[in-house]
Parts: sequence; structure tokens; C-alpha cells
Amino acid sequence: MGLLSSFSEWRNARYQKKLARMEEQGICPDCYGRGINVFAQNEFAYTNNYDCPGCNGSGSFDDWSEINDR
Repeated sequence: MGLLSSFSEWRNARYQKKLARMEEQGICPDCYGRGINVFAQNEFAYTNNYDCPGCNGSGSFDDWSEINDR
């Protein structure tokens, strides 16, 4: 179980580092500040754009943290 727990700790540390970087820049970690997510049906056709559910389309880290109760 040591290997699995160390992998889990590594993933958590990597995620926390990503959140800190996104907070510093002030952008949503889910959509990287774009405000939209693109749904890819396959590798050749990108069709449906929809507002990011993490920040409600604003692209702001503050809105993301409010919604996700960080």
C-alpha cells in the first residue's frame, strides 16, 4: 500500500500546485480562464461550446473558488 499512498500524495501535491498557480494568475483551473469548455466529438470536429460549470463562464478564480467552496 505504500506505493499507492505515495502516488495519491503525489497527485494531490501536483493538484495543489496547479491551484496555487491558477490562483496567482487569477484564472479558473477548469477552463484556464477562457470561460468556455469545448466538447470534442472526435479529433477532427470540435462543435459544442458551453460555459464552464466551474466558474459559470467568467474565467475568474474567485468565482471558481466561491462555487467549489475552496
